[in-house]
Amino acid sequence: MSGTTLADWLRAQDDSALVALLRARPDLATPPPADLTVLATRIGSRASVSRACEDLDTLALSVLEALLVLDADVRPVALEELDRLFDVDVRPTVRLLRDRALVWGDDSGLSTPPATRDAVNPFPCGLGRSVPSLADADLGALGEDERRVLAALAAGPPVGQTKDAAHVVSLANATTPIQKLLARGLLVRRDALTVELPREIGLKMRGERPLGEIKATEPPLTTVQREPSTVDNTGGGEALELCRHVEGLLTLWSDEPPAVLRSGGVGVRELRRVAKELDVDERRAALLVELVVNAGLVADSEGGEPEWVPTTQADSWLTAAPEHRWAAVAQAWLDLPRLPGLIGQRDDRDRLLNPLAPELNRPGAPRDRRRVLDALAALPPGTAVSDVTELAAVLAWRAPRRGGRLRDELVRWTVDEGTSVGVLALGALTAQGRTLLSEGAGPAAKRLGDALPAPVDHVLVQADLTVVAPGRLEPELAEEIALVADVESAGGATVYRVHEGSVRRAFDAGRTAAELHELFRAKSKTPVPQSLTYLIDDTARKHGRLRGGAAGSFLRCDDPVLVAEVVAHPAAERLELRRIAPTVLVSPYPLAEVVDGLRAAGFAPAAEGPDGRVLDLRAAGRRIPGKGRRRVVVPSLPSDEQLGELVRLVRAGDRAAATTGGARVAVPGHLGAGPSATLDLLQRAAREGRGVLVDFVDSHGTAARRVIKPQVVGGGVLEGVDVSYGEVRRFPLHRITSAALVEDDTE
Repeated sequence: MSGTTLADWLRAQDDSALVALLRARPDLATPPPADLTVLATRIGSRASVSRACEDLDTLALSVLEALLVLDADVRPVALEELDRLFDVDVRPTVRLLRDRALVWGDDSGLSTPPATRDAVNPFPCGLGRSVPSLADADLGALGEDERRVLAALAAGPPVGQTKDAAHVVSLANATTPIQKLLARGLLVRRDALTVELPREIGLKMRGERPLGEIKATEPPLTTVQREPSTVDNTGGGEALELCRHVEGLLTLWSDEPPAVLRSGGVGVRELRRVAKELDVDERRAALLVELVVNAGLVADSEGGEPEWVPTTQADSWLTAAPEHRWAAVAQAWLDLPRLPGLIGQRDDRDRLLNPLAPELNRPGAPRDRRRVLDALAALPPGTAVSDVTELAAVLAWRAPRRGGRLRDELVRWTVDEGTSVGVLALGALTAQGRTLLSEGAGPAAKRLGDALPAPVDHVLVQADLTVVAPGRLEPELAEEIALVADVESAGGATVYRVHEGSVRRAFDAGRTAAELHELFRAKSKTPVPQSLTYLIDDTARKHGRLRGGAAGSFLRCDDPVLVAEVVAHPAAERLELRRIAPTVLVSPYPLAEVVDGLRAAGFAPAAEGPDGRVLDLRAAGRRIPGKGRRRVVVPSLPSDEQLGELVRLVRAGDRAAATTGGARVAVPGHLGAGPSATLDLLQRAAREGRGVLVDFVDSHGTAARRVIKPQVVGGGVLEGVDVSYGEVRRFPLHRITSAALVEDDTE
């Protein structure tokens, strides 16, 4: 049975089929192939076949391996031979493989590139190499122990390691099953420690299932239908919680930036500090650390003692609306070229993998993450996956060659991280997550903003000194409440707690007792309890009695007894406080340092300005210039028109090769200075109205190719009609690198 070559088969395809091929296998078009022979060579390369197989499902790979079992990489194979190996109709799958040029030829002679065996599996379907002489081998005389060995190797892989292969023995002298099978010729010795089961024996041992167990259909996926609004609201709550935690991390690192480890990343101690301060587990803390860096909100300060410091972009992020805050962080997660799920595990050298460590870099992570999310996006809104293990099994069936050894773990990590980010909720994709995938961060922010309830302008003050925010607070109110109270629990309703320390913090920031009373009176929908009023008044009486100013710095107090108490305290010596009057102390240290030292000693000083008003001495936090967010550069896919033009140029190159016997005329650098073969060729084409396939370099230095019908050749210029666009173009002759005549059929 004879078959056609791949190049000839490509020539027989119409342009739409070639366009579909280049779209399915984009690596074939870069750089543009000169002709169909070059395209065929590229199709059959091991690297290209391997890339094409990454998108094949389990059944398609099984069919491709079955063709290799039938030696379709050596000789054409009839479709009937392939059909006999399967219990399902493989014709649609063969069409899929043919569309990707992994198989070519008609049903009477299917072929696959020789490189497929190495690219797919050197032992297709778990079967060894062929030994044709064993096709009629009789296995009836084998002992039970020999059959067990053959059955184990027939199940795959067909190779095994054994010391029994070290010496050649006769059947009479054989003592082990391996030696007996080697003596019978039913096993093949590959080296002193390796034996292989020939394909013919493996097929006999498998009996009615020559290819083993074939997973012809996708595994079932158990789903639960939830109310889409419930999913979206839950995801919205997670989005707000994410923004709160990111804000807390930025505040923490503004005051105390952590050092960059010598090996890169953040240390375990710092990770635990973040988890404790934000009241989250270490896994979520690690994810937050990765996100703020990838979003450009934090960066390595570099220099002699580098630290992880918030950037100026963090200030813009902090002033943005919650939905825009979320969209920026969610997009950073979607594009994150790293695997946060590896944090806490150990590498090959048994070293702990820390957040931001370079070992977490995985350029393919965004693609794998989107693959999981796209599978969920294909489900109707509100449809939740009950078991992540089932989702992993489905994705493994759809693309078993993607993801590597972490393939199933990637699915679980993506679902867990997506839920933490608010892209997923209750096992389903949220509306804002769906928009993020399809349209980007801007529309996703708007979608989340529409889904979130309107900000509330009031709180509920309880008798136990808790303040309940029954929803998302207006920004100004949220800032005031956060100043005078600490978050106790977050969620749909945030609970704050007011205590002496939080009230003192508000006083330190310049608020007065009257302003705090008015805040709670005006914004609380419940009566303000007396306990809160007393707390504010009692704290106000103690706050600011001791007042400091910048002299180096000074302290003044109307109560000489309190001044004497301060001077007698050990902190006074450390701060070098000196009494200059019965009610005045001075220190050479800055006011902020003196005030902080006295507060740590148990006093409650307040800082005052020249007008006597209380100053807010809280540090604004360190900032470094922003370095921009790490962006994933996704190459734009060519349009069908662009691919169609490429196909026409490839066909033109094919015709030129046929016309000139595969030769091209190169243009010398001094073209135009005198007669040349190329100039003659261009002038001949102009006289005869022939088309010319021209390779040239444009004004940007980019190599390109066009089919031109020359009209004028001379004066250092080629002028002619561009066949693809039907317009006249001019080419400086010194930019033309080669030219070849083509047949008249240039459509």
